[in-house]
Amino acid sequence: MKPNLKVKIGKLELKNPIMVASGTFGYGEEFHKNFYDISKLGAVVTKGISLKPRLGNKTPRVAETASGMLNSIGLQNVGLRAFITEKLPFLQRVHATTIVNILGEKIEDYVELAQTLDEEPGVHAIELNISCPNVKAGGVQFGTDPKLAAKVTSSVKKKIKKPLIVKLSPNYHDMPLMAKHVVDAGADALSIMNTITGMAIDAEKRRPVLANVFGGLSGPAIKPIALRMVCQVYMASKKQRPIVGIGGIMNITDVVEFLLAGSSAVQIGTANFINPTIAADLVDQLEQYMIDHDIADIKELTGGLIV
Repeated sequence: MKPNLKVKIGKLELKNPIMVASGTFGYGEEFHKNFYDISKLGAVVTKGISLKPRLGNKTPRVAETASGMLNSIGLQNVGLRAFITEKLPFLQRVHATTIVNILGEKIEDYVELAQTLDEEPGVHAIELNISCPNVKAGGVQFGTDPKLAAKVTSSVKKKIKKPLIVKLSPNYHDMPLMAKHVVDAGADALSIMNTITGMAIDAEKRRPVLANVFGGLSGPAIKPIALRMVCQVYMASKKQRPIVGIGGIMNITDVVEFLLAGSSAVQIGTANFINPTIAADLVDQLEQYMIDHDIADIKELTGGLIV
């Protein structure tokens, strides 16, 4: 008998807990055409969508680092209207479970994006990227101010029916406190965590490697930090919400570690650039892991850490 890999994120049931992280998978079309059927995944999380198209930052905007990658893409995307008319129909056609990551410069942007996408049958959930500066608050990131994070979460949640996932920034010092604020404000689930701000320097040229100077660090280098944050939130939460673990997942052992730390699901990010079939491979490997370890239901792993 096959083990049960199904998990629930709010009201949304996923066939398995393997997702791909926003910004590492485009809109899914290239992967589907060239590598595998993306409907096999628990969910595809799209590149972040803003109200209007964004060109992103100047190049170079990606740099390899020790055990990781820096990126400063600048949230380049096609914009809301083009996403709905040009990208979403493909995702619907291939029956991909689609979670749309959204970003804004003010709360009203998030609300408009979420409301519009909530009406689209091909969208199954919304993920809030709150690692963005709030122009109305002097550029303070939504994700580094618990009250601002709660306010944008509450404002969006009141206007939509679909599950709301809030992606938390590691750049705030107290992840359990931030998690409590957004959960109390109505978040159905939490994505932990976004990239960590870092930089790289060209010692010969004496210049930053990235044109934008700073970028987001991802990959295996951040995995221990992500695991710690997932575990802290899981252990501290009295009002438990599903956690989607993100950060340096490269193999099945990493997946299991995030589940044991408290994740109900995971997102694969940087690994997609190294092995474009990794997410699909991990679905098969997770099932085999469960068979090998006599685990009937994936829920047996979530929070199963012995401390």
